[in-house]
Amino acid sequence: MLTKASLLLFSCCLIPSIALAEVSIEKQIVDQVNNQLGESQDLLEKLVNINSGTMNFAGVRQVGGILTNQFDSIGFITQWVDGNEFDRAGHLVATYESTKNPTAPKILMIGHLDTVFAENDDFQSVTDVGKNRLAGPGITDMKGGDVIIFAALQALHKLGMLEQLNIKVVMTGDEESSGRPLEKSKKALVDAAIWADIALGFEDADGDINTAVTARRGSVGWTLKSSGNAAHSSQIFTDAVGYGAIFELARILNDFREQLSDTPLLSFNPGIIAGGTRLSDRGSSIIESFGKRNVVAQTAIVKGGLRAVSPEQLVNTQSAMQQIVAQHLAKTDATLVFDEGYPPMQQTQGNVDLLALYSKVSVDLGYKPVSAVNPRNAGAADISFAADHVDMAIDGLGLMGTGGHTKDEVADMTTFAQNIQKTAVLLYRLSMFKKERQKN
Repeated sequence: MLTKASLLLFSCCLIPSIALAEVSIEKQIVDQVNNQLGESQDLLEKLVNINSGTMNFAGVRQVGGILTNQFDSIGFITQWVDGNEFDRAGHLVATYESTKNPTAPKILMIGHLDTVFAENDDFQSVTDVGKNRLAGPGITDMKGGDVIIFAALQALHKLGMLEQLNIKVVMTGDEESSGRPLEKSKKALVDAAIWADIALGFEDADGDINTAVTARRGSVGWTLKSSGNAAHSSQIFTDAVGYGAIFELARILNDFREQLSDTPLLSFNPGIIAGGTRLSDRGSSIIESFGKRNVVAQTAIVKGGLRAVSPEQLVNTQSAMQQIVAQHLAKTDATLVFDEGYPPMQQTQGNVDLLALYSKVSVDLGYKPVSAVNPRNAGAADISFAADHVDMAIDGLGLMGTGGHTKDEVADMTTFAQNIQKTAVLLYRLSMFKKERQKN
């Protein structure tokens, strides 16, 4: 287990002679990162210019293949986890276990290969838009983070320091649209987290280099269906006909809003809705309905998402929503079903301590302190599947920018070198911690 005391011992209490030696070594790390920066940017542009929308399996595998060769070149053992069982391209897992420093913490570094941009999207390549900015599909979310992972490890390898580390890199091929069942699609990530002591995620967080993520809200989908008695609209509200499916759906949604919308860090959104005499549900985003304005609706449906900051908040909210659903209007019925989803990444003292160490690295390198992102501003991410299995976890260490998930996605390349430097130095400092005991 890594404790706050062990972190502070290294980060705050070095005797002067050791501190001077560490400064010299860390300067070498920064110089090495800077020396290979052009090579790192070339790799970034090469990856961004390959479409790897989640369902473009060939593109995801191509990006994974390039990164596999990169990790092979610095001595990692690489594995491609085929995604056939969960209808996705698959994942890249790269492992380096030290023979010289076996008591060093085991560190999981998390990225993803896929983007939100489909194979036929017209946003396909990198463009220099000036002022140290590059536009491109997935450049911040998160091929920039993938390259930061590799570049930091490459710098340590070239300096002979990688041998002091125990590292496992997992780059998933389905972060933007997870395969199902999640038990299979996230197995490689969860297995790596069980192995690890520390998890580092390389998403772009809220786009601010002076922040990182210590807590994320989980994300769960839900589907609400209601039914009523079809009849001529002149008979609505009568004892024989009742209120119809649409009024029942409206009642439930309004009660959700009135009873739950003020809960801190909780959000729920009805994203798509339809109702009428007949419905045809064609998947997560398309529902066709038929009805007439003078006919009481027989059926209605709404699909939405729920975000909670802790497992307890999620369970309590789901229970409250089910209780609201059960209070039917006359002659109606309704059911609420929750999908599989991303668990919350809970705020822990270990996460706070790890952020403090990362912030100190930033300050020691001449940059600004790093503070925690408000969980309200941090969407779901793969690290949520890992965080409960490690002593410490932070996310948001990737390439910063604006416009993620849109055709205006632009990277601030001034953050590229900074976060490679900070990652490499953080890994170096972590390599000197000793685990007090093995994980259970």
